[in-house]
Amino acid sequence: MILLVNGPNLNLLGEREPEVYGATTLHDIEKMVAEACAAYGRVVRPFQSNHEGAVIDFIQENRKDALGLIVNPGAFTHTSYALHDCLKSVSFPVIEVHISNVHAREEWRRQDLIAPVTRGQIVGLGPAGYYYAAIWLCTQATDPVMGEYDEDGGPVEVDPNDVRVDEAPPVVGGDYEG
Repeated sequence: MILLVNGPNLNLLGEREPEVYGATTLHDIEKMVAEACAAYGRVVRPFQSNHEGAVIDFIQENRKDALGLIVNPGAFTHTSYALHDCLKSVSFPVIEVHISNVHAREEWRRQDLIAPVTRGQIVGLGPAGYYYAAIWLCTQATDPVMGEYDEDGGPVEVDPNDVRVDEAPPVVGGDYEG
């Protein structure tokens, strides 16, 4: 399983500052990542919250089953020592994604507390950054029970009708309530 975690305000993708973040919605991104990972036989468990503790709880609750994490921490990137410590404690690779190039924006966005505990970053490539992160994780992650995916590590043919986002019950805390 690959975790896909998005922090504050990313539930508003497609509406909020389209000149910066584009018209792609979070649902579109979740579907794209699920399709990419399905080609490697992986299921995606998405989560979004505007609440720091909810994000940390989700990662910790799934830490034993996950093979990797794609995270766009949003503004938590610049403020969350707690998320930094949480990511430092997981045993799977973490890829940090930002839709815009945070290094070319306001000065305060250039402070990144999360990058030092990730395997890598993909910034400024729009929603495609999530896709590239998914492909990298799927080609790197090894299932401790099943071993490597197949001999060449390449993708397999997948019927788009068979692709699904993990159908676990919705996690409380995914929407900002006030």
